[in-house]
Order: sequence, then C-alpha cells, then structure tokens
Amino acid sequence: MLVLVENHSLPRTAAFFDLDKTVIAKSSTLAFSKSFYQGGLINRRAVLRTAYAQFVYLLGGADHDQMERMREYLSALCRGWNVRQVREIVAETLHDLIDPLIYDEAASLIEEHHAAGRDVVIVSTSGAEVVEPIGEMLGADHVVATRMVVEDGRYTGEVEYYAYGPTKAEAIATLAASEGYDLSRSYAYSDSATDIPMLSAVGNPHAVNPDRALRREANARGWPVLVFSRTVRLRQRVPSMPPRPVLAAFAAAGAAAATAGLVWYVSRRRRPEYSL
Repeated sequence: MLVLVENHSLPRTAAFFDLDKTVIAKSSTLAFSKSFYQGGLINRRAVLRTAYAQFVYLLGGADHDQMERMREYLSALCRGWNVRQVREIVAETLHDLIDPLIYDEAASLIEEHHAAGRDVVIVSTSGAEVVEPIGEMLGADHVVATRMVVEDGRYTGEVEYYAYGPTKAEAIATLAASEGYDLSRSYAYSDSATDIPMLSAVGNPHAVNPDRALRREANARGWPVLVFSRTVRLRQRVPSMPPRPVLAAFAAAGAAAATAGLVWYVSRRRRPEYSL
C-alpha cells in the first residue's frame, strides 16, 4: 500500500467522513430500533415504522424533506427517554449491530489517512449517543453529531444542535480553526447531496455510493466517485497498518531497543581487553 505521509512543515490536515451509507451500510440511528424496543423505549409499531424508514433510506437515500420528516419523527419518539438507559443500550449492542455493517473500504481509508498523519473526523446527522461510540470504535479523532436537549436526565424532544447540510460545513470550519487544519489540503467523503456544502469545504472531496443528485454534482465538478460494497467486522480485518497507538508503542520500543544497543556497544568498545 502506498502511504503519503504528511509534510510536518505544512499546516495539519484531516479527513472528514459522513457516517451512514459512507462508513457503515445503514442508518446508524435506525439500526438500534430493535434494541430500543427490547429495552422498552419504543413499541412494536415504532419498530415497524423505523424498519420501513431504513428500507426507504437504503433504497434511494433521503432528500431534504425526507430528512426533515425523519428528524421530527425521531425527536418526538425519544421525548422522555432516559439518557443513561439509551447510552447503556448502545454500549451493550454496538458491536453486534454496527461492527458487521462497516465498509471494509472505509476502514482501509481511515487507516490510510491515519498512517499519513491526518486526523479522522466523523461528521454525522445521527445523534451523539450513537455516533460517539461508533467513532471511538473506528478510532476517529473527533466526532461532530446532532445533540438533543436534556433536562433531568431525559430528552425533551427538542434539538440543541442539528448536524445537517450547511451546519456540517460550519462545524468543519470551526474545528479546522481550533485544530489548525488546512481545509484546502483536507479530504471529505459522503453519499448524500445534502452534504455538498461539507464536500465543497475541502480540497479533496469524494462521493461515496452517491445518490442521484450527488452523482450529478460530482460528475459536474469532477469529484471522484467511490463505490463501497464490502462489509466486514473490524475484528476480522487484517489491517494494512496497525493503529497509531500501536505504531507509537512499536516506535517507543524500537527507540528503547536502539538506545540499549548503543549503550551496550559503547560499553563494549570502552571496556579494556585482557589476554590470558
């Protein structure tokens, strides 16, 4: 694998990934409907409705109006939910539900960007309670996600921050300013035309499994179009390079071994030789 390493004399760069249908093969929020049902948060009718929404989403993506209807429905659905219970359900079922949905191609790209010295940022319209643990599982450096209003440990049904459309581009610009990213040399990946502002904010945009509107825009602007199709559990993958903490450990161990070897060599050189 060819890895292009960052020139550290230049400003830092990052790779921004949409989550649903870009890194994983389904809607991350809707994927937990059965678990929420088993936890007593929703009824059977809601499970069927979210299953239908998942089917429609997978079939043709979601335009602005559909996303708005989904946002309104999910906001109303979670009103009164206990936040701690939601986080516990997500933590307990995360690997069983999400791990098998991760695109192998996306996981490889994340590894390559990390190996090149770039930060990886997940930017998703889904809720932070779902996106943050997924981002941690993927080894992301930062996560941008929708946040709900919480009072007395429960959701009010109101949205505090909606990570959608132009708001994603604004979040990227804010993060770039705080982290020192050069957006003109950064990368972005998404499947949806609603993320055109995010893709336009970087110098290296990519359309992944694009919907019709994004495909037209990508063709018009000359953006690369990628097709991700292989899903694989992270634990079953053989990564091309170990994650950065492992690389750092190897580097530290290597440095320690080299230092020890040098000390041994010098001591041997300085030790007087005696002949019998």
